[in-house]
Amino acid sequence: MDWIQITLAITPEDEPLYSTIFDQLGALSITLQDGADQALFEPAPGTTPLWQHTRITGLFSNAVNTDKLLQQIQQQSAKPLPSYQIETLADEEWTTTWLKDFKPMHFGNRLWICPSVYSPPDPSAVNIILDPGVAFGTGTHPTTALCLQWLDQHLQHNSSAIEMIDYGCGSGILAIAGIKLGVSRAFAIDIDPQALESTQNNAIKNGVTENIVTCLPEHYLPSHPVPLLLANILANPLVQLAETFANYVQTEGNIVLSGVLEDQAERIQDAYQPWFTIMHITQQDEWICLEGIRK
Repeated sequence: MDWIQITLAITPEDEPLYSTIFDQLGALSITLQDGADQALFEPAPGTTPLWQHTRITGLFSNAVNTDKLLQQIQQQSAKPLPSYQIETLADEEWTTTWLKDFKPMHFGNRLWICPSVYSPPDPSAVNIILDPGVAFGTGTHPTTALCLQWLDQHLQHNSSAIEMIDYGCGSGILAIAGIKLGVSRAFAIDIDPQALESTQNNAIKNGVTENIVTCLPEHYLPSHPVPLLLANILANPLVQLAETFANYVQTEGNIVLSGVLEDQAERIQDAYQPWFTIMHITQQDEWICLEGIRK
């Protein structure tokens, strides 16, 4: 099977935005390159400079509809679509790349994400088997890592009576992690049917199909609010969904919001203030994760 590469010509300031969008739309890898043969000399400590003309490339399954993908990129960025290039990459090249770059990853004290070609480094740990696929979420992006670390820190073995929502489930990684860490049932919700299919397939690999309910947002009809909701999506939809999430979470229940850049934190807090008390903010690189309690 071949793979599709989409390359956008962007500015350095837009890199975090388009990196996140590529992640959310299921990119298996993301690379940055110089678009104008500009030299970068030794950077100052703690900085990661980019070229004035930067090219960002996302690798996708050849099952994607490229016209729809480009439309989604434009919609999620709320900007005109940058100039772009679409290429095909042979399967053998991608296989070599992901085997080299995607290896078992450890989150918190108990949780490991392992590709199927590796044996779990710690068989006694909480291990999730996950390969790169057409849906977002392998743990490599800081927004996913922050959510996984929260789950590892906060879910206990006595969490078996808890139900959770994984909103914007992508690969289902957060829902599966929640179940493996003790949650009784997870509602995995996403606007993309491919993400729901990916979640179902990953649930089978991890033996948790009976504990996961997948559905589109318009088909989710909760019979009661839940104690925990995680949403690893972009800032704009997080703002728009604040009241909806308030209806989904029970009083004194937890909400965990990720996919947010540091300078977007105040906007998110303002949107959720009527219903939630933001208790804690964690950060990895320029990304933050907000934890709140339902009032």
